[in-house]
Amino acid sequence: MKISETKLKGAFLFELEPIEDERGCFYRTFCREELKAIGVEFTVAQCSSSFNKTPGILRGMCYQTSPAEETKIVRCTKGAIYDVIIDLCPESPSYLQHFGVYLSAKLMNSLLIPKRFAHGFLTMEPETEVQYMMDEFYAPQAQRGIRYDDPAFGINWPAPVQVIADKDLKWPLFDKASILK
Repeated sequence: MKISETKLKGAFLFELEPIEDERGCFYRTFCREELKAIGVEFTVAQCSSSFNKTPGILRGMCYQTSPAEETKIVRCTKGAIYDVIIDLCPESPSYLQHFGVYLSAKLMNSLLIPKRFAHGFLTMEPETEVQYMMDEFYAPQAQRGIRYDDPAFGINWPAPVQVIADKDLKWPLFDKASILK
């Protein structure tokens, strides 16, 4: 894997490096030692998947609060997404900045999202599948979110949002005082 830090402190992009032969290819998608070498401690607690029927489905912008804050690794295993993260760590040099990247089965890449980052994505192709590895168990009572179209962040989604869950549509606009409570 090639690992590079994004413009947001502690968020990393992984480019998978396939080894090809007449059978197809083989590639590593996760290595705890490689993460440890860049200062990231990550032990998988839970893995999840989402299947998305059509382009234009938006999921997010979600995060979990203490004591269930989670680091996650997101990878698109079929189709393509535009993935966006927002740094919500007040002590971070990239506080309140966002970063967007295309993740796809074809690109063979993934994104490590640190604790206290909001996360969401927009599907770009039909029948898109997304895999998540988290270092913390999902805690519904700790889930929070921010509106995907909050003017405080000015996220430029690359296509129109066609489908969004009521829950994600009802997230509040950003409020510095209550964001991590």
